[in-house]
Amino acid sequence: MKLSSFAYLATFGVKTILFRQKKPILGTVIVTDKCNLHCKHCSVNNITAIVHPYSQIKKEMEQLYNMGVRILFFCGGETFLWEDGDKTLRDLVIEAKQMGFMIVNVVTNGTYPLDLPEADLILLSLDGDKEKHNDIRGDTYDLIMHNIANATSDNICFYMAVNQINKNTVKNVCRTARDTKNVKAVSFNFHTPYPDTKELELTVEDKQRICDDIKEMMKEDCPVFNLKSAFKYIIHNTFPTPCHQCVVIEDRKISVCGRCIHEDGLCEKCGYFFVAEYTLLFRGNLKIIFEMLTTYLKYI
Repeated sequence: MKLSSFAYLATFGVKTILFRQKKPILGTVIVTDKCNLHCKHCSVNNITAIVHPYSQIKKEMEQLYNMGVRILFFCGGETFLWEDGDKTLRDLVIEAKQMGFMIVNVVTNGTYPLDLPEADLILLSLDGDKEKHNDIRGDTYDLIMHNIANATSDNICFYMAVNQINKNTVKNVCRTARDTKNVKAVSFNFHTPYPDTKELELTVEDKQRICDDIKEMMKEDCPVFNLKSAFKYIIHNTFPTPCHQCVVIEDRKISVCGRCIHEDGLCEKCGYFFVAEYTLLFRGNLKIIFEMLTTYLKYI
């Protein structure tokens, strides 16, 4: 991370903590909900299957930037399906960098070639060992690992959504992240139970055991991009929601925190680790502040 970016983000954090500001710093642009997969845990793919045009995406990026957002995510659907004429996902990432966003990340299922060195992180969904991942996402594990091996940069971070199917494979994913070329880290979320996927919801006991597994893997020097200090809040859903410092824009509509905010009662069952981490950070939790500083400087 550049020193200027670090200084800007640190100043934002101090102002937010001291003055209880609700301005956003992290924004996500949904470039499409079209996806080539039909994962068992996903409730937001192929609802419209619309690929939003470049002109609209650019305006949405500008809108987020003018709101103060400086950490940008491109998300889907499957982001690598996005194109408009001769414009591709790479053009969006480059445009975002030129616009002034300090950190630009992309979320993908990893089934397309990973040639995107301009992104700070490529958050790639790996949902368990080969058996459990394929159970959730179809026969894609070998293709994904092939694409990782042939990636043009080492900016990949595994992004695992832990649910009832894959809850016993967290250690495997941690070790795979540690031992795989081009993979920088692994980041976890718990399954957020949309109405059509409630059967995948984890119990408190599940969450406690999973966090214990992650802590054990941290001791084995596995590169976990989550904050251990936030685990107790995530396990019991005692962190404040929604996170006003995070926004999502999809088809010109802005939502505070994430798309799940529009589902009644879902905030109380939020499984997103970053929501807990950011809300606790901007409430001035000293352990979270210190751990986030060291983690972000290490992996971004």
